Amino acid sequence: MTYQQTVQYLFNRFPLFQNIGAGAYKEGTENIATFCKQLDNPQHNYFTIHVAGTNGKGSVAHILASILQQAGYRVGLFTSPHLTDFRERIKVDGVKISERYVVRFVEEHREEMESLGLSFFEATTAMAFQYFADSDVEVAVIETGLGGRLDATNIIKPILSIITNIGLEHTRYLGDTLEKIAGEKAGIIKRGIPVIVGESHPETDEVFREVAKRNHSKLLFADQTWEVVESRFDDNKSSFDLHRPCDGRTQTLELDLAGHYQRKNILTVRTAVTLLRHDTPLNISTRALLSGCRTVCETTGLRGRWQVVLTEPMVVCDTGHNAHGIKEVTAQVAKCHYRKLFVIFGLANDKDLGEILPLLPQNAYYIFTRASVERAMPAEELAAAAAKYGLLGEVQPTVEAAYNAAREAAGAEDMILVGGSTFVVSDFLNKQ
Repeated sequence: MTYQQTVQYLFNRFPLFQNIGAGAYKEGTENIATFCKQLDNPQHNYFTIHVAGTNGKGSVAHILASILQQAGYRVGLFTSPHLTDFRERIKVDGVKISERYVVRFVEEHREEMESLGLSFFEATTAMAFQYFADSDVEVAVIETGLGGRLDATNIIKPILSIITNIGLEHTRYLGDTLEKIAGEKAGIIKRGIPVIVGESHPETDEVFREVAKRNHSKLLFADQTWEVVESRFDDNKSSFDLHRPCDGRTQTLELDLAGHYQRKNILTVRTAVTLLRHDTPLNISTRALLSGCRTVCETTGLRGRWQVVLTEPMVVCDTGHNAHGIKEVTAQVAKCHYRKLFVIFGLANDKDLGEILPLLPQNAYYIFTRASVERAMPAEELAAAAAKYGLLGEVQPTVEAAYNAAREAAGAEDMILVGGSTFVVSDFLNKQ
């Protein structure tokens, strides 16, 4: 098979969550554990850092990978979903897995993967583990897919576990309260392994304390360890003055990421670096920390996080796709200066409209659309629901058509925001 045929085989043969939702979600790690055992457990051949959370885990994973690369390590990075190319999910030192490797892995193991009934995510997780081992990776940053306790990635034995935050998302699978969701995310906490929780919350803190105590795991809440005393933002970068209350230490970190929500992620990253320095075999210098933060996008290829694509008019895309994330994006839009705001907006069909739509700005013209995945919500249905909240505009059948309509209507002093769904951003970037 060619690379394109191989990727299409993976999409078609194995259940894919972005297409069919619940039908692709498999509880438990037995199948992937069995498959990885057949591969001689490649995930045990290098140090791993496990990253879970409702939002921010992709940014945190990429920032840490960049820092580790600057520290001189050969670094694997596994994240999901991809935006424009399947190979974005699996990288070594910022370089995507080769097409040849994807083809060879599938050809060699398709029979075992089919007989075990693996999901798409299980198959690609195992591929990543094997690729990192074959590439002589020294440390891999592994992002969970959904949840934590029953996630396919949870067969690793990390040197550090990170849970960025807890929000109400995927309640059908993880529980309908913050406490229940926290319990699922806390499932990545391993015995004797330190854990960081990015954002403390009165409904979830005790869950993490109890699980960490039961596992004899050191627990730090990042927002209680460091604080941002001042932040500055430009179109494509940000700067944060940090303070550590326990000893009064201060430090300024610059990011080549502009999202205001990065002020929360930077606290998680800074706390993680301290733990990695003092509680693991890794050695990370201050130079590596500073340089790694400044060059995240350049080093790892991260895209879609408050990404400014054009300046006149200002065109921004962001992958915030749940109430927790969209609230952050909306807050940043409110700080922007523009004459008129156009929002290209689409959602997956399992989102709670009653939670998301009230968060969106009222002073915008909406172009409702549907991403090119099966799980996308019909644009007409979304527009009808949005109208009940005073969000008005038009419907376009594709993201490309929606963007063309926005560009035709927008002037140089206007702003176009593309988002609502990772898959809307994916379709948009595919045409750039």
